[in-house]
Amino acid sequence: MVNKPGKKPNIFVLIPALNEEKSIGPVIDDIPKDIVTEIIVIDNGSTDGTAASAESHGATVLNETTRGYGHALMKGISYITPKNPDILVFLDGDYSDFPDEIPGVVKPILENQIDMVIGSRVLGDSEKGALLPQARFGNWLSTFLIRLFWGYKFTDLGPFRAIKFDKFQALDMKELTYGWTVEMQIKAAKMKYECAEVPVSYRKRIGQSKVTGTISGSVKAGIGILRTIFKSLFPRNTRKTQKK
Repeated sequence: MVNKPGKKPNIFVLIPALNEEKSIGPVIDDIPKDIVTEIIVIDNGSTDGTAASAESHGATVLNETTRGYGHALMKGISYITPKNPDILVFLDGDYSDFPDEIPGVVKPILENQIDMVIGSRVLGDSEKGALLPQARFGNWLSTFLIRLFWGYKFTDLGPFRAIKFDKFQALDMKELTYGWTVEMQIKAAKMKYECAEVPVSYRKRIGQSKVTGTISGSVKAGIGILRTIFKSLFPRNTRKTQKK
């Protein structure tokens, strides 16, 4: 159990970041330090002062030069694994989410023994123009397919989420780029995890999105997400034929 009597849970916040020098400081500053054990920023090959800014605001900074959302986060996972984490919180470094809402995101895990919580931007208050049309459509299509094929009702693939560490480890994540969030939700559904969504606020990010901010980024993300969904439906048989 996560919420052990008399023991404060170890909650680690993982933030992948690529050229977020202007936003990473406010993100770190707004994280409630009283409930968080450590804040880890994974610099995914930035060419600006992201790493220096994160460190100056009190985060542990790791470097992962292989580009990709999942590549960055798995670097953080490797770092925190020996530290006996109870809960992982995933948060973007662009200041579009509200880090001070972390207590509400982890609350269902601490109080109701939920395995994974998705911070839903769809259910929460979004600043006008923050959640772009292509992101809204991608969320709708992906969550519709998850409900259709696996029977789990989600409203968002939002990156702001929390999960029990042992449950995360059991997912055996493979998608290291655009399919990370949807793979997590599909595998949680296939493994019958207790999942919940909580409304989270959302605002226009600082700077331009590397994904939905460009046509090519949106296309690549869409392809990556759909590929992950259909790979989950039709997994390849990877067992090698044994020699007689």
